Amino acid sequence: MKKEDIMWYLLVKLTSMKKIGGSHTEIKNITKGLPSSITSNKKGKKIVKKAIKELVNKRFLFAKPPTQEIHVSLNPKNIKKIRKFIEENK
Repeated sequence: MKKEDIMWYLLVKLTSMKKIGGSHTEIKNITKGLPSSITSNKKGKKIVKKAIKELVNKRFLFAKPPTQEIHVSLNPKNIKKIRKFIEENK
């Protein structure tokens, strides 16, 4: 699975969970549906981390200060760009 596919999956999952702005969730909650072949090895975990970091850098995601694990939510100011990214990468 490519990084772009993981980015698409994470955005779709957060959109369906309605985690926008102040409503946030732990990263482990949005990665639950990824294949275990990705989440169970070092290389896969590294790709997932890079995908999340890129989404934060593109300002698609907000990263909340961690309690134990980092929490994320969709940036409400970029919902149109997020939906466009989802549509273009189906």
